[in-house]
Amino acid sequence: MIHERIRVIDLETAGGGPHDVCEIGWQDVARDAVGHWQINEERGSLFVDPGRTISADTMAVHHIRDIDVAGAPFWKRVAPSVLRPEGGVLALAAHRASFEMRYCSSSLTGGARWICTWKCALRLWPHLTRFSNQMLRYQRMPVGLVHELGLPAHRAMPDAYVTAHHLRDMLNEASLDQLLLWSGEPGLLPRVPSGADRGKSWDQITEAALRNLALDRDIEIRFSAETELRRRGELQSPKPSKPIQPSLL
Repeated sequence: MIHERIRVIDLETAGGGPHDVCEIGWQDVARDAVGHWQINEERGSLFVDPGRTISADTMAVHHIRDIDVAGAPFWKRVAPSVLRPEGGVLALAAHRASFEMRYCSSSLTGGARWICTWKCALRLWPHLTRFSNQMLRYQRMPVGLVHELGLPAHRAMPDAYVTAHHLRDMLNEASLDQLLLWSGEPGLLPRVPSGADRGKSWDQITEAALRNLALDRDIEIRFSAETELRRRGELQSPKPSKPIQPSLL
């Protein structure tokens, strides 16, 4: 039986390689008896042998050294026990989940669905000024977040713990299916991120500027401009497609 829980994942890496995870952290968010989502006690982290030397640039971010991961198991040995825990999960989650998904392949996760808390934050809290994991932490000040458990930043378990508080609040505002749907699309930016119209909401932009932004190289900018054009009736909605992420349910 699949538990009513979602596992938040955070990875730290050695920097620059395809198989260079050096730490994995996790924090579960579970549904209680009355249907509310809560942070539970299931959290932890494990060092991983990245199979290469950790770059100085990366050590300066997370402070994990080669000596720390010496003798740790390799990624493919560690990953399944964390990504596919006993009892299963409804989904996995991460902040800017595309990064974690590069390493947590379908063969390691068992085809689990993913929630991207960055994309969902753009939808649920568009009034906020910035959407990094730590900026959301201090702009929102989530209830129940123990400050010390969320430190140091840029380590796997503390970051997963902080992300889990955002996810808990998201799940108590929107359905799981809605978060999964948003996560399968590009991020819907609340404001124009650059150029002459930087900082303006999309409804303030002229049609000509929107059409130009809809050709941008950045997929999130294109998607956001196209979404506003569709809202105005200036662009046809795309035909429904199959879900990007396979379902385990």
